[in-house]
Amino acid sequence: MKSKENSTTLRMLMPQWQGGDNPNYSFGAELLEWLAPENNKHITVKVPVSMSDDTPLEKEEGIIGDIVGKEQLLNQLDAANHLIKAYQPDRIVMFGGDCLVEQAPFAYLNERYSGELGLLWIDAHPDITTPKEYYNGHTYVLGNLLGEGAPEFAAKVDKPFRPENVMIAGIDQPTGQESELISRLSIKSASSSQLKESSKTVLDWIETNRIKYLVIHLDLDVLDPKIFRSLLFANPLSDLEIDFPMGKMQLFEVAKLINEVSDVTDVVGLGITEHLPWDAINLKQLLQKMPILND
Repeated sequence: MKSKENSTTLRMLMPQWQGGDNPNYSFGAELLEWLAPENNKHITVKVPVSMSDDTPLEKEEGIIGDIVGKEQLLNQLDAANHLIKAYQPDRIVMFGGDCLVEQAPFAYLNERYSGELGLLWIDAHPDITTPKEYYNGHTYVLGNLLGEGAPEFAAKVDKPFRPENVMIAGIDQPTGQESELISRLSIKSASSSQLKESSKTVLDWIETNRIKYLVIHLDLDVLDPKIFRSLLFANPLSDLEIDFPMGKMQLFEVAKLINEVSDVTDVVGLGITEHLPWDAINLKQLLQKMPILND
């Protein structure tokens, strides 16, 4: 493989929102990409996405269950794959959007590195459900990459990840279905409390499986919403009861983990997802209502 100096890095902005059925994911992705350090050595592309027109998405019939916005999601997955194949990068950075944006870049990189790629999934949720359990596409993505998940999406992964090359970090309360799949596939995991102490469980996994190349998924909801407020569960205007596990990690703990794994393996992909900056979203909506700014 090429050295870092001679490799091509593709930065992708994919403001996809349909996987989480929340149009605010689009603005969160755009702001996230703007916040990232500039790098004129990288090629930046934007994946075309159908933007919300305030029409509610419908549940569409799938192979094993209904999926919200299924056809739009499949079309956008194809668009991302088309761009990646056009550029044939060695490395990919993805700014999302809902977690389903990770499927195209990670599946491509696993092929590029001959199925020997490791995948570190930093997330409060493992994203290994199926349409039998949930309607929203962002809950299937790691399952799709493993050849499980939603069959119509998993079919677009030519080389599924080997389960031993996958580790889930920051997960504390998997559901029964998630625990069963993690156990059946013998997927390694580390809780937020383990990672608070050290990165040893992740570093041991890298060493044991001789992982030379690694991609990292970072769902920002792995962070503690009491500390980092730009998350689904921290919406100040919502009174909905939250029945999903919330993240417990701190920003410095995530930075420490990513830096330590980067010291021992070659990180060739990074995806950051599910950014919901509520203050900026609400301020943007206020500005849109001011006549002098729109006349």
